[in-house]
Amino acid sequence: MQLLIVSWLLLLTGGILAPALGRRPLAATLVGSGSAALGSLAGLAIAVGALANGQTTGLALATTIPGLTLSLRLDPLAAFFLLPVHLLGLLGAIYGGGYLRGREGRLPGLHWLFYNLLVASMSVVITAANALLFLFAWEGMSLASFFLVITEHQEPANARAGLIYLLATHLGAALLLGGFLTIGAFAGGFDFSAFAALSHLPGPTASLLFILLLLGFGSKAGLFPFHVWLPEAHPAAPSHVSALMSGAMVKTALYGLVRFLLFLPSAPGWWGGTLMALGLAGALFGIAMSAFQSDVKRGLAYSTVENVGLILLALGLWLFCRGRYPQLAALALIGALTHILNHALFKGLLFLGAGSLLHGAGSRNLNRLGGLMRRMPATGLCLVIGALAVTALPPANGLLGEWFIYRGFLEAGVRLKGLAAFFPLVIVGLLALVGGLALLVFSRLIGIALGGEPRGSRADLAHESGALMLVPMFVLAGLCLAGGLAPSLLLGPVLRVAKAIEPPAAPLLAQAGLLPLWLGGLAQGLALLLVLTALLGRWRKPRAVTPAVPTWGCGYLFPTRRMAYSAEGFSELAGVSFFCDCLRPRIEGGRSMRLFPGREVFRHQAPDLVLEAGFLPLFAWVAARCTRLRRLQSGLVHIYVFYIFSVIVALLGWVAIRL
Repeated sequence: MQLLIVSWLLLLTGGILAPALGRRPLAATLVGSGSAALGSLAGLAIAVGALANGQTTGLALATTIPGLTLSLRLDPLAAFFLLPVHLLGLLGAIYGGGYLRGREGRLPGLHWLFYNLLVASMSVVITAANALLFLFAWEGMSLASFFLVITEHQEPANARAGLIYLLATHLGAALLLGGFLTIGAFAGGFDFSAFAALSHLPGPTASLLFILLLLGFGSKAGLFPFHVWLPEAHPAAPSHVSALMSGAMVKTALYGLVRFLLFLPSAPGWWGGTLMALGLAGALFGIAMSAFQSDVKRGLAYSTVENVGLILLALGLWLFCRGRYPQLAALALIGALTHILNHALFKGLLFLGAGSLLHGAGSRNLNRLGGLMRRMPATGLCLVIGALAVTALPPANGLLGEWFIYRGFLEAGVRLKGLAAFFPLVIVGLLALVGGLALLVFSRLIGIALGGEPRGSRADLAHESGALMLVPMFVLAGLCLAGGLAPSLLLGPVLRVAKAIEPPAAPLLAQAGLLPLWLGGLAQGLALLLVLTALLGRWRKPRAVTPAVPTWGCGYLFPTRRMAYSAEGFSELAGVSFFCDCLRPRIEGGRSMRLFPGREVFRHQAPDLVLEAGFLPLFAWVAARCTRLRRLQSGLVHIYVFYIFSVIVALLGWVAIRL
């Protein structure tokens, strides 16, 4: 634990020194990114070591604040969730050094202050063993990520995204505060060591805590329908920040949910059913919305909603089967943990790849890209590997976690009886629909952005990114391939955590480690086939080259690049065939029936119905009511002293009544 604290001090020291360097951007970047990289590297080494030895270490220091102790605990579960935090923190620090180059006028020192604070606060959240310390670190994580989201705050859309994120994250924090105060009242303290008393909570109180924790952590994790900040924040934030937030920060919320569920008594069936229902709704909604986005990063954000839905779906099955069907619980838990790690790898890779496209081609809009595989081959290759992983295609790593999730629901359909056996089989069919739509989404991304011809003048002049941006992408792409070719690399840490959470299922977990070996063999065989095909293609005798001729343009004498599929047109058939009217995009104009049509205006919008019809009106209503409270801010010191005096008197009266 002392070494982990040293890594935090390194992060914070470098973060504070970076803005102190003033208007020397190169020095600020070197200090900020260098300290972020070194601190994250130290934290990553500590997490790997803790997972390897499987031991639990702790540290506790008393404070003068009532209820708050600096209690830290590093066990296999915490070490597992530290992996994506420090891995993406390290790679994002390297990537950010190249990504922010040329933006010296924006004072990068402040950026690195909040970046380092975000990495350190996430690490403290995961290792905190005191509820108040957890909340303090959680608030630090929320504020640091908010300032990173509004890095380009001069743009009105980015300022709006930051406001939505701030409102959503503090709504979740308020629910967590209520849950933690309830826990502290029943447990008699805020240290996790006192939370063993929660296992004896009465059913209604435990259910109330479950709801508060689910909504509080779910709002940060991107749980449907509290996902609204994700598609707003990710396009606004720098790409390495998006990779860190999507790949690691949402996992801290999943960590908190799992950690506190372990303190509560045996879950009734409806707890798991609720998680499965919300997870499935999030997976379907997220991938449906992703199919209509022309902004690459916005589409990836909705894909995060989908993948978080898959993880919560598996956690719901684990919660439902825990204590009843140990084998099903083990399969579901392995699937959830494996997908957590896989998602950190491939979504981090995809966000870094999207940033490379923006850096090299000057746009995130699919309709302004095209032909980038020839102009940016290294970025294109990494994006192809990331697309294979996110769509669960071999030889990448995404198949492993989803295979366990599928296996868990198929086994549930066979082992359960009556109506309980019907729903898992229906979920398997809906998961197949989600997988098919994911294939549509990412084949669209690869085909339109990397294939064809450039659709914009800047895409025609696109250039490859520098080494600082490419190296982190290569590392993540290599890890995605390694996880697919050698699944034991991923299953090793997953099984250690699963055995710590589910000790009764240890024999079944040992057998589960042998189940996916054929997946590695399949991936290795496919990779070998691809390599041999490429080699044969290079060695074969060259044939006569036929002259290039224009593609037939359906009767048009002068075909142009604009006649290629647009991002919206590519997914139109799926929208008409699979989606209800509320999910289909709004289309205006572009339907002229005149013999000689003139200039037409065509608009295609895919707004988030939950945000527009639900949260934005709610936020506006709350803001209007809160505006009235400004009357209390008179600006007169004696009025504020009166407020303080009134609160003290009220507290003394409450204490007197309690005594």
